[in-house]
Amino acid sequence: MSTATPLHPAQFVRVAETGRARITFVLDGVEVAALAGDTLLTAILTQQRHVRRSEFSDAPRAGFCLIGACQDCWVRSEDGTRLRACSTPLREGMRLRTRNDVHHEADNEGAAQ
Repeated sequence: MSTATPLHPAQFVRVAETGRARITFVLDGVEVAALAGDTLLTAILTQQRHVRRSEFSDAPRAGFCLIGACQDCWVRSEDGTRLRACSTPLREGMRLRTRNDVHHEADNEGAAQ
């Protein structure tokens, strides 16, 4: 019998600055919350293990340089606008997509339960 504790589903776990105002946004069709002043990268990684899936291999991507130089953290708004997650501030009500495939709704339904 294993006594291992399952990993938290998020890549980042917030341990400081928890007093900032909460704002909501939609991530892959699911309404979630982050804190005012967060970048998209921080907001997404406090919700899931990676920023997006590679459009070439479907491999998870989580950002690389974190300063806006490497092109690894691009995500899209629901209207298709490309956004650099590491340097774009989160705004109330943003609607973001981290996957561009037709299966993203099913993936999120399983994660939300």
